[in-house]
Amino acid sequence: MADTSVSYKCPNCSAPLSFLPGHDKVTCEYCGAEFEVKTIEDMFTRQEERAAQAAEAKEAKWDTEHAGSEFTEDESAFLKTFTCSSCGAELVCDENTMATECCYCGNPTMLPSRFKGMLKPDFVIPFKKTKEEAVEALKKFYEGRKLLPDAFTANNRVEDIQPMYVPFWLFDSEVTASAAFKAENDVVINTRDAIITETSVYDVERAGTMKFERIPVDGSEKMDDAYMESIEPFDYSEMVPFTTAYLTGYLADKYDVSAEASVPRADKRVEHSAAGVLEETVTGYMRHQMESCAVRKDVGSVKYALVPVWILTTRYQNQPYTFMMNGQTGKFVGSLPWDKGKATKYQALATLIPLPIIYFIAKFLLG
Repeated sequence: MADTSVSYKCPNCSAPLSFLPGHDKVTCEYCGAEFEVKTIEDMFTRQEERAAQAAEAKEAKWDTEHAGSEFTEDESAFLKTFTCSSCGAELVCDENTMATECCYCGNPTMLPSRFKGMLKPDFVIPFKKTKEEAVEALKKFYEGRKLLPDAFTANNRVEDIQPMYVPFWLFDSEVTASAAFKAENDVVINTRDAIITETSVYDVERAGTMKFERIPVDGSEKMDDAYMESIEPFDYSEMVPFTTAYLTGYLADKYDVSAEASVPRADKRVEHSAAGVLEETVTGYMRHQMESCAVRKDVGSVKYALVPVWILTTRYQNQPYTFMMNGQTGKFVGSLPWDKGKATKYQALATLIPLPIIYFIAKFLLG
């Protein structure tokens, strides 16, 4: 059973509270604040309730069993799998499409095998951006990069950028959220002898119900989460029920992170968003700080979807560099190498530019 205990601390300064002999109130020996016994009992009863709610919220489960479905025999016959001999990535495609190199590591050795063992997605967002648009975006990404190595741009195979569907788990949830805040206002009093600041401390509580739809968590271990989050968001209103026809001419990454394993990231996103919504309602104070937040899932379901991404991984000096473009919106992200020799030249040039100016100033001053 989760620990739901709370300690009796001063709501003003968080120092321990004590009941001193000869007093009828609970006293903070650090800041001198005094509180009625009933006030403190009510305050900490609410804290115990919030602690219990937080423990209950952590035990709430998502319904991950109904994400995706099984492919029929006819659908399975239409598909095949390629496995990267270097990083182990498994890519699925239709029977007429060839995976010539790995999208993730750039390895050219892709081993074909019989399709098996993959859930059928519930939904798919079809590609809207063409290869021509992806190539143009990649070329534009290179423009103005003065420190790019010449060998990198000369040998970078922009035409080899590939379209791939990336697996995503989409979490829907209705939640009940509650949060406690400590808020403060200051009043400055000017006297003849001193300037006195009086601080009023408030115990602020907020609660509400919220609905979250299609919270995305990618289901690929090899897909860099930072990259995927950089090309978000996808417009899920354009999502359609999946059929194998959407894989014609495209690759699809076979998920290797299950819906259940994706739950912690989904929980984190829900909790962060819910806490932010509640915090936005804490107004009218000079400052505030969240002390606790509990988010309980009342309803939680998961769907399996494929989203479109243009991707190219190229190697330079044995290091992989990846470029991705959202296949629906065109949002682009990538990593680039830099030429140390060029950087040294630019640095030397920046150092030399002021020298003639300094020379003429010195000549003028010294005659």
